[in-house]
Amino acid sequence: MPRRYIDLSVALTAGIKSDPPHALPEIEYLDHKQTGPKMAEYMGVQIEDLPNSEYAAIERVKISTHNGTHVDAPYHYFSRQDERLIPGGRPSQKIDELPLEWFHNSGVKLDFRHFEDGYIVQPNDIEAELNRIGHALSPMEIVLVNTRAGSRYGHDDYVDSGCGMSKAATLWMLEQGIRVVGTDGWSWDPPFSFTKQRIKAGGSPDLIWEGHRAGREIGYSHIEKLHNLECLPAKGFEVICFPVKIHQASAGWTRAVAIVDD
Repeated sequence: MPRRYIDLSVALTAGIKSDPPHALPEIEYLDHKQTGPKMAEYMGVQIEDLPNSEYAAIERVKISTHNGTHVDAPYHYFSRQDERLIPGGRPSQKIDELPLEWFHNSGVKLDFRHFEDGYIVQPNDIEAELNRIGHALSPMEIVLVNTRAGSRYGHDDYVDSGCGMSKAATLWMLEQGIRVVGTDGWSWDPPFSFTKQRIKAGGSPDLIWEGHRAGREIGYSHIEKLHNLECLPAKGFEVICFPVKIHQASAGWTRAVAIVDD
């Protein structure tokens, strides 16, 4: 059976609006000509002795573990997790401590592109979408949320685009055995600009990062800054999203891929 591979990751790119200004990645590109002189000096030869006077192309990057398409560990959300499952909870798992079994499973896509920016998705919204696509969640499936933000990546309004997931909606999925979810938005939660407006209007501080904080009760991981979700069917595909193994980190980058059997 033919298999189609869909790249679900954005390219790590400098100079575009992928993150808030203080968190943008920086990439310095050094080409073959630029690195040649130092290699020639180190080897004690003339630059002309190197093929075409060239050495190696390299890049120097200044990034956080939350730039680009990345997987968040429970440690990112809070210092403890599983408070609903274990009395007092336990120390939150870091990215190098998570089971690999979480990150290669069947996928389900929830199409929430019709929700306005800043909308807070509730459990009934998920149930309605699952009914529409004729699917019941199974433990360990990877649930991907397609929002309007996916179409705005790199644009000035990206960080403020798309809907976000409530704590209740996140826990509703976790209670059914889901442990990895993902979004094409900058955050799993609604954009911070909308949360700030709600707090200013008298909303509860519990709104701050409420989707993330669900991991305090049941540990889970989510993927942020996904790409090409509009190319996926609603179901019938696999997701592979192993995070880079960074010692004791709160997140790790991933080259997330969907595999569709045609």
